[in-house]
Amino acid sequence: MTKRDKAKKHTQPPTPTTSRKTRALLAALPTATPTLIHLRDGEVVLYRRSRSLLFQCRYKLADGKWHRYSTGKASVENAIAAACLMYDQARFRQRLGLAHRTHSFAQIAEQTLKDLRQRMDASSTRTSFHDYASCIERYFIPYFKDRALEEITNADVRAFEAWRDRAVRRPVKHSTLQNFASAWNRLISTAVDNGYISERTPIPRLSTKGQASQPRPAFSKEEIERLLAFMQQWRSLGKVSTEHEMRPLICDYVEILLHTGMRHGTEAMNLCWNHIHWHTDKGVRYLRIWVSGKTGGRWLIARHRAVEVFQRLHSRQADLGMSFEDIFTERCTKRVFRFGTGYQPPNLNGAFGRLMRDSGLLKDIDGRKRTLYSLRHTYATLALRNGEVDIHTLARQMGNSAAMIERHYSKLTATMAAERLA
Repeated sequence: MTKRDKAKKHTQPPTPTTSRKTRALLAALPTATPTLIHLRDGEVVLYRRSRSLLFQCRYKLADGKWHRYSTGKASVENAIAAACLMYDQARFRQRLGLAHRTHSFAQIAEQTLKDLRQRMDASSTRTSFHDYASCIERYFIPYFKDRALEEITNADVRAFEAWRDRAVRRPVKHSTLQNFASAWNRLISTAVDNGYISERTPIPRLSTKGQASQPRPAFSKEEIERLLAFMQQWRSLGKVSTEHEMRPLICDYVEILLHTGMRHGTEAMNLCWNHIHWHTDKGVRYLRIWVSGKTGGRWLIARHRAVEVFQRLHSRQADLGMSFEDIFTERCTKRVFRFGTGYQPPNLNGAFGRLMRDSGLLKDIDGRKRTLYSLRHTYATLALRNGEVDIHTLARQMGNSAAMIERHYSKLTATMAAERLA
């Protein structure tokens, strides 16, 4: 190629395709989004990941740590505003000693449930924590979900209570509302203890004004004598092998509840032989029993007639391999209320119902159906009516507060003082 040809080639204008690409590139430069946007003297950094339309941000707080969150915005202007707002809120919360990030109701509830489960795992019996966990899982979380706890108003709480009452489909009793209120307060305490909210944050409380609990149907002294006499024959009239085991067991179970006042299920069904001890005071030997229920563990004293019942239970459990007296020194960890085969039924409610049906004592004079809890109520009623113990001693024996005993049995006060009043 000659020098003239080379000069001619260099003076030719660019092709149309090259010219269009250049113009497009130059036009895009003023509006191109930078890879990183530094805000607040570099304390806040805005960026967008590949394959994402939304901007992310990271900011550094006084502790020197970087915290990363999504702004949830696609435009750079809105993302900048969101990132700066998040940064300002985090700094404000940190100055108050709170967690730098607001936690949702569901997140706080999950932390509360975690704490409750640890306490439940540490206990071998059903406690009030099971009721609190049920309130949180079945009602609090489904309703409030991702709401912020500190943003819940009185109107929100009243709306929740109306929703809960519709979901329950029956009049909510005072005792049930107390469980809800206790679960709610525990959730708030978890939020405060973990720095999610300030202890000065006003959180509405749940109402405990509900339908007054109806007294449980009890047995009269005459009905107890009738029941004990009936069980003497009924216990041996089983027609199948299961009844041969179940009938003696439920009869002994009923007597122990009547002689101790312990809770059926949580306390009685978890009773082991090593929980039973002899206690001697002033030359008299008493049967002392350790029980653990929803209010924790405690010692109680059984009536003397309970010894004979425990002896019957011991005689049917051949696998124990020791005498009745040795039970108190060998520390046997096997359950007390079980079949001779070692099997323990999940509960004895059905067997008790059949016993009540056959004895004609299923309902009281007001038509209320008796349950196993009626035996505990009977123990307390007869103990107070006969003047055997005072309210404070009975409260310790039964694992209740004196205030609760007085509230439920105050109607017996005049009867207890009949001799003085007359």
